[in-house]
Amino acid sequence: MAATTDAPPAAERRPVILAVDDEPAVLAAVARDLRRGFGERYRIMRTSSGAEALDVLAQVRARGEQVALLVADQRMPGMEGTEYLAKARELVPDAKRVLLTAYADTDAAIAAINEVALDYYLMKPWDPPEEQLYPVLEDLLTTWESGAALEAGGVRVIGHRFSKESHDLRDFLARNRVPANWLDVERDREARELLTIADVAPDRLPVVLLEDGAVIERPSVLELAERLGVVGVPAADHYDLVIVGGGPAGLAAAVYGASEGLKTALVEREAPGGQAGQSSRIENYLGFPSGLSGSDLARRAADQARRLGAELLTMQDATRLRVEGSGRFVELTGGGELSATSVLIASGVSYRQLDAPGFAELTGAGVYYGAALTEARSCRDQHVVVIGGANSAGQAAVHFAQYASRVTMLVRGESLTRSMSHYLIEQIAALENVEVRTGTQAVAAAGDDGHLARLTLRSGDGAEWIEEVDACFVFIGAAPRTDWLDGVVARDPRGFVLAGLDVRDHGWGLARDPFLLETNVPGVFVAGDVRARSVKRVASAVGEGSMSVSLVHEYLAEA
Repeated sequence: MAATTDAPPAAERRPVILAVDDEPAVLAAVARDLRRGFGERYRIMRTSSGAEALDVLAQVRARGEQVALLVADQRMPGMEGTEYLAKARELVPDAKRVLLTAYADTDAAIAAINEVALDYYLMKPWDPPEEQLYPVLEDLLTTWESGAALEAGGVRVIGHRFSKESHDLRDFLARNRVPANWLDVERDREARELLTIADVAPDRLPVVLLEDGAVIERPSVLELAERLGVVGVPAADHYDLVIVGGGPAGLAAAVYGASEGLKTALVEREAPGGQAGQSSRIENYLGFPSGLSGSDLARRAADQARRLGAELLTMQDATRLRVEGSGRFVELTGGGELSATSVLIASGVSYRQLDAPGFAELTGAGVYYGAALTEARSCRDQHVVVIGGANSAGQAAVHFAQYASRVTMLVRGESLTRSMSHYLIEQIAALENVEVRTGTQAVAAAGDDGHLARLTLRSGDGAEWIEEVDACFVFIGAAPRTDWLDGVVARDPRGFVLAGLDVRDHGWGLARDPFLLETNVPGVFVAGDVRARSVKRVASAVGEGSMSVSLVHEYLAEA
């Protein structure tokens, strides 16, 4: 049986939603509901078997069309829904995947979350679709559209893959969700043709071509941000609450502060999401059984904060905190400052640098700190090394395993069990192209033509050897971003901010005890990873950010 479709005009190329079910009546009902909810934006197609659906996907991709969503029944003869979705993932890896299940198939659906990176499973029947079907699919399609827009964007960046400057620009655009297209001057003929048309010399790379026709040679990240209008400008002279840091804690505080009527501004030095925003997959966050990427979590939270009235000032960094009477002033890069009645420190942490020969010189040219998701597809069929044994390293290894032919994890300790969640350890063990080497560390890096080519490794017994590698991603702990608080806010010996009862012996001058998240400066609070003795988890950071707003209200009530 051939696939049926709503057959749009030839000139119209809407993204495809493909439904598969072997029962004609059910398939007709699924297609009907999909057309009613999404037919104006998407081309709805349907087939009655997994094998037919795979043929349809191959034809759709051959025509250069996009596939947004796959909806498949679990119980189908010949090929179950999970088997079909696993094979379909190889053809259309970016499409969202939904499994239709009966109550008895719930266990299979939950297992499929890991096996085929399932995005959602729906219990049949779902009447009424306005409540049970459309909100779920709309959320998935919004996420897909966001990613598709990023890849089809009008901003084009041309440069060398193994160039720190190129990497920094690509990372900035991706993390700030600016639609952009990357062109490697060494691999893409289009890149070389565009350079000839724009009359740009090869030694002036990277170059950015804007949608308005402007050509910017070798721009800094800040210069590009200003040209794109990403840099935020304060709209008020004074705020009830200024939040420094746009990670989960800061974004949660922005959502709750704005929703409760506080004039709220958030300052973020790079992009909403902070370090968590670079995570390829967060699978233990409450309410998201299929997990979600750090980028997706950041996008949702930032949109929510803006909708509720918070100001998000990106590409701004706090350089100093100044206290004058009841006023709290956050000085910013570029000479500006924000005046506030209360301040939340949520500036988070940054990955520690690996102090070994060659790593500093090759940073951004094969050596990366954090997941650097912009590099994932460039690692296809290559050997990738991940250094570290905690959750961030594990998430990165699982993610890069989708692209690289081989992923090697270097873990200094004797096992992963002390530092990594059990679910990640199980996922890594199930991946044939991931090797975990415990008791092993990288002691040197070397390159060819300016990019990483080899690592010198050392085992626990002191033996050393050289291994050929294509890219290396480092996760060896984190350091707090608190230098801007010197001389004002009390910190522990490692630089993490003290709060609550810990600050009574650090210059606390009021008769009352400090609030739970309050620093030694009344009205200045701290939340998230930057707080001393915090739990380094996304959910706890969100909880602390939310809690801080109630404490701010108490402080404002007594001020």
